[in-house]
Amino acid sequence: MDPRRDRALLSALAQVAPGSPLREGINRILQSGRGGLIVIGDGPEVLNICSGGFLLDAAFTPQRMAELAKMDGAIILAADGSRIARANVHLVPNPNVATAETGTRHRTAERVARSLNVPVVSVSESRKVIQVYVGDQSRPLEPVSRLLDRSNQALHTLERYRLRWDEVSRGLSALEVEDFATRAEVIELLQRTEMVLRIAAEIDRNLVELGSDGRLVRLQLDELVGGVEEDHRAVLRDYAADELLVGGTDAVAGALRELDDDELFDDAAVTEALGLAPSEDPDEAIEPRGHRMLRRLPRVPVAVADAVVATHGPLSNLLRATPEELATVDGVDPARADAVKHGLARLAEASILERYQRS
Repeated sequence: MDPRRDRALLSALAQVAPGSPLREGINRILQSGRGGLIVIGDGPEVLNICSGGFLLDAAFTPQRMAELAKMDGAIILAADGSRIARANVHLVPNPNVATAETGTRHRTAERVARSLNVPVVSVSESRKVIQVYVGDQSRPLEPVSRLLDRSNQALHTLERYRLRWDEVSRGLSALEVEDFATRAEVIELLQRTEMVLRIAAEIDRNLVELGSDGRLVRLQLDELVGGVEEDHRAVLRDYAADELLVGGTDAVAGALRELDDDELFDDAAVTEALGLAPSEDPDEAIEPRGHRMLRRLPRVPVAVADAVVATHGPLSNLLRATPEELATVDGVDPARADAVKHGLARLAEASILERYQRS
């Protein structure tokens, strides 16, 4: 999906999420047994297709919108939903715009959204359904209970993936400090990371629609994905081809996101996304630059870590560097050099110890 179209739809869903004034007004319309047509945007392009009705320019309240919906015409709101611009309006969109809807209200809503690219909400009087239209996309608003059930199921799945991600991450750390890391371990960690992020993104979309009713789900999600994306960026900086890292990791992260689920678990596709040369040997050794290990040290800014890697990387050299050698890096005074040296030594010892305890 085009990210811009996706953001437009999510923004519209957020405006009508539970807890928002607009959603309260829509619920009042449903409770009164009526329907409604609401356009969120009062720019010139919207006013050009308006016929009849009357000008209000009044502050938005749920009660006012519910009362105005007793009339048959559409309600025009300001783009931020803060004001009711017009009411009882007859909308005259381009009749040549394609629509798959059948009801008059829904056909009008889809044509307005497609032709003007503004959010339009249609409230069905007979089916009690709220439909949101943005551009050529539409989404029926699902009951909160169904969204919560789906989110909780996704959280359970995410928890299992996170546990496996932790195991793979710890295993790679131990192999890195012993200089035994291979392509297979790096690719597996990237695959697990991408799946964790994809499940989290799905839950995040549900949270947009849940609005204030998704607070507890948000807390659980934040706890489960804490640190994963930062580690992901560090892994990419450690292993992706140099030419792909000019300007950051966005290009490589984007290439991985573009892989579908089947391609993601194709090692060759992940290798290509990293910009590495193809290899028939999954156990081929690969050496980290050291960004991921330095990220785990407290109070080491990214700029300082970059300078340390640029001067003394890769990781095998960093682990052997003396505090005096580390202190030659700009931004690293003797105290910080000593902290980095001992911090790396502790991480290396802990990683190796954990690996042999598990084996």
